[in-house]
Amino acid sequence: MTNDNNEYIQGRGAQVNPHNRFQKAGKVQEHWEGLDEADELDSKTKFIEIFPKTIVNKVTASDVGLSYSLNPYQGCEHGCTYCYARPTHEYWGYSAGMDFEKVILVKKNAPQLLEQTFQHKKWEAKTIMLSGNTDCYQPCERTFGITRQLLEICLKYKHPVSIITKNVLINRDMDVLAELAKLNLVNVNLSITTLNEDLRRVLEPRTATAKRKLESIERLTENNIPVNIMIAPIIPALNDYEVFSIIKEVSARGALSAHYQVVRLDGPNQQIFTDWVSKNFPDRASKVLNQLREIYGGEIGDRRFGTRMKGEGNFALNLNRQFELACKRFFVDKPFPRLRKDLFERPSTNGQMSLF
Repeated sequence: MTNDNNEYIQGRGAQVNPHNRFQKAGKVQEHWEGLDEADELDSKTKFIEIFPKTIVNKVTASDVGLSYSLNPYQGCEHGCTYCYARPTHEYWGYSAGMDFEKVILVKKNAPQLLEQTFQHKKWEAKTIMLSGNTDCYQPCERTFGITRQLLEICLKYKHPVSIITKNVLINRDMDVLAELAKLNLVNVNLSITTLNEDLRRVLEPRTATAKRKLESIERLTENNIPVNIMIAPIIPALNDYEVFSIIKEVSARGALSAHYQVVRLDGPNQQIFTDWVSKNFPDRASKVLNQLREIYGGEIGDRRFGTRMKGEGNFALNLNRQFELACKRFFVDKPFPRLRKDLFERPSTNGQMSLF
């Protein structure tokens, strides 16, 4: 691995800002050399408040396994190079590249909108995923605290909630999570892509270390909060050899199950990832990209439901066998509990929808 390129921007995943496909004209930085405006290279993160009218999204994708998702933030500071949510930033007028990491849209009214949703007479309790798109515990949550407020509302209404994150900031809310867990209303999906810290630093530059994530599994388990591990994404020739070791390690810390996904590169993500892997792993970039083409029928990405996250062919088959073998060995007699939906209730608010 090498980062010898003088123009490599440390602490960022994407090193390019691809053109937004929805804009006929725009200002982008496809390459960093030759720029003389100081603000072009400014890597400071900006936070912009937006005001959505609804906050709960119905999930229609057949291969996701969710009913509803809720994203308090658009864009993500974590800067994961591969993030499948990057293209969604284009709908807001930004690039899927560095803009996705440095322009974060904040939904401060999300708690009020969630309570309005629960108060609607036609609402029926179904598990809501926090977040499903961008990470609800990305670093700015420490400042805004929106995710904690959302969890408090779920506890108030006794509504089931599932969390997916790769940040140990979740430990801050252990008190609320523990109360939800007593009612079997919460579970956590913790993403662990690699145990190799050198790889994590460039692949997911602003996420928690694997060591801290493992410690978080222990804390969650101690508080009777079910933990599922997301080994995602698996990237050929980079972390595919770690499946067995990750499952062994997380099981020892208390995790009850695991799932995996092969990296999925849609639209601008293909340019972002190709640029990134070429700069960081010039010795094996061709191997990574060629194995992805083998998995996805000649392309490095696939949009088809059912294959876009697993792939096809011998590599995909061997990976699945390895995963199933590891699960059979390390998750024996570890059932993952289903969340309760029958406890949902609307507390009396005396005509007002108060958060606390």
